[in-house]
Amino acid sequence: MKHLLFAMAVSAALVGCSDHEGSPKGPAQEAPAADVAAAHAADVATQEKYGVNYRSYWVDEANGKVFCLVEAPDAAAAERVHKEAHGLLADHIHQVVEGD
Repeated sequence: MKHLLFAMAVSAALVGCSDHEGSPKGPAQEAPAADVAAAHAADVATQEKYGVNYRSYWVDEANGKVFCLVEAPDAAAAERVHKEAHGLLADHIHQVVEGD
């Protein structure tokens, strides 16, 4: 069974396009959306191997945050994709339920 996960990154050490409060270059203010797009593309290129589907991402450049929505068997699988794809880790990963 796959779970819907929401990730957020807050620091420079990101994993699992989830909740990233930082970016590959440090705070998101220093990493343009194009850099985040490249990291997401790397996730998509790697995800099938782990049974993961990175569905979407959002960048809040003003506050230095990156958010991702991912379908995965568990949070560890989402993290494995991030580690292999670009080495960035999410600060927080939350399981969520999609509304109607």
